[in-house]
Amino acid sequence: MPRLKDEIANLKKAKEEEVQKTSKTYEDLLEKMKSEISQGQVTISELKGKLTVNMVDAVLFDSGKAEIKPEGLIVLQKVIDILKNIKDKSIRIEGHTDNDQIGGALAKKYQTNWELSAARAINVTRYLQQQGIDPLNLSAIAYGEFKPVAANDSREGKAKNRRIEIILVPKE
Repeated sequence: MPRLKDEIANLKKAKEEEVQKTSKTYEDLLEKMKSEISQGQVTISELKGKLTVNMVDAVLFDSGKAEIKPEGLIVLQKVIDILKNIKDKSIRIEGHTDNDQIGGALAKKYQTNWELSAARAINVTRYLQQQGIDPLNLSAIAYGEFKPVAANDSREGKAKNRRIEIILVPKE
């Protein structure tokens, strides 16, 4: 029985250390990205050991494009400077769009919002790898319009739904 108590104590201690590490990363990101947060370009949240950096797409991409803008690279670099020190988490890059259907000439390149959100997530993932983030810790996910955080019935809501989320989660 004493061994079981020791194991439980060790597990609790490891969990506390994990939470402290996540909190430190969260605080570092808040400090580094103060100006982007104050301008409404970035939000950072921490919930149940999952840390999320949410970037509105306009800071990273021009409308209908998947190539990261030069000013977007500057914002991403701030995140990368902190992510480079994270070795014990998986990093998911999730692409999201509003529900406007893709049309015109753009539809030749991206038939639906799935393709656009995938291309954006993959380009961010590639850039993180090029900047030294271990590709074994990276994954790109496309949600298209199907995980909105706001109603798509206003310009403001649509803008919130067009985003890239960089999520740190425990390794599986």
